[in-house]
Amino acid sequence: MSATLEAVRSRRSWSKVTDVAPTRAELEALVSAAGRVADHSSLRPWRIIELRGDDREVLGRAMNKATGHKGVSSKPMRAPLLLAVVASYRKSKVPRWEQEAVASGVAHVLSLLLDDAGWGVFWRTGDYTRSKAVAKAHGLEKNEELLGWLYVGGKPPVKREARRKVVDATRHLSRMPVRKKGRGEDS
Repeated sequence: MSATLEAVRSRRSWSKVTDVAPTRAELEALVSAAGRVADHSSLRPWRIIELRGDDREVLGRAMNKATGHKGVSSKPMRAPLLLAVVASYRKSKVPRWEQEAVASGVAHVLSLLLDDAGWGVFWRTGDYTRSKAVAKAHGLEKNEELLGWLYVGGKPPVKREARRKVVDATRHLSRMPVRKKGRGEDS
């Protein structure tokens, strides 16, 4: 089995992580590699915003503001590093959905690379991603949308390795339906 296949098969979400996180230099190398996803017209319609330390409190305030609460939400404090995944739509013949798919692909590949490098990662989404207060806290432009955050930290010791169900490929992989030939169609 290839190292890539094994890394993908063993990937899991780490909802609890420790207080260590990759350095900026480590992140730059991984983001650069993740940016190699298939990208029609090479638009690179995405960016990653790094949140550490007090940045997480700013996000926590914005999250609470979005729900009409005061203070700081503890949600962004669950990991020492949050990577906001932003779709930065470009004017192009490439449709918006395809540009969002590229940004999502970067996020997923980045999560795989972080996991393979030994970091615990989980991707958080939800209603906050569409909140004006949260968008403002991230400095999003009119052509941008927040897709979610990768929460990143150290992998804690595991008492017992969780077994993930194997995906039954036969339920998700099919062939094109067979068409009956009508009159006038070539045989």
